[in-house]
Amino acid sequence: MKRIVVLTGAGISAESGLKTFRDNDGLWEGYNVEDVATPEAWRRDPELVQRFYNERRKAVLSASPNDGHKALTKLEEKFSVDIITQNIDNLHERAGSKNVLHLHGIITKSQSSYDPRLIYDIDGSEIKMGDRCNRGSQLRPHIVWFGEPVPAMDEAISITAKADIFIIIGTSLVVYPAASLVEFVPESSSIYLVDPKASSIQSRRKVVSIEETASKGVPRLVEEIYSIISC
Repeated sequence: MKRIVVLTGAGISAESGLKTFRDNDGLWEGYNVEDVATPEAWRRDPELVQRFYNERRKAVLSASPNDGHKALTKLEEKFSVDIITQNIDNLHERAGSKNVLHLHGIITKSQSSYDPRLIYDIDGSEIKMGDRCNRGSQLRPHIVWFGEPVPAMDEAISITAKADIFIIIGTSLVVYPAASLVEFVPESSSIYLVDPKASSIQSRRKVVSIEETASKGVPRLVEEIYSIISC
């Protein structure tokens, strides 16, 4: 069975109404990233950071997977599919995708502020100040903040290196280390890019571009891949 690896970015979630800090003026829901998405911000004002992510979590829980998310699940009928996402929402899982690796964490989980290996599901939409891990430290969002290492990167590289087809959706390939994954795709493998600005995205590799939004471009790409393997 051929293996498809999909790298998704903010573009696919934006179509479900979820904004990112790279929209327009660089603010994330009106906040400077340095004030809510760094270890320094947490040390400086943990209550602000907690409130910010509690609001983002509510937005995620009220959002729904779009046609782009849903189309990816169809690939699992014929292929072994792994999704590597830069997004912190759970829309891939809710659409039905089975193998999802979150490079930057997932907002529906919490982690110990003392030991990041201690990860917990969140009951509801909020982490409260005073909620603690089993070692007694305050719980924080299970998010990789700017300035923190990306623990899942080695696994992502390993998955990418086994791809027969590599699909990039809704990302400009400028956020590292995730953007470097394309360099680990085998030379014999096909690479597809679905993004409204696909023609302006640079890569040294040959890429088949679909210059559309995820909700339109991904279903189209899935049909194209199915037609190729049927020939």
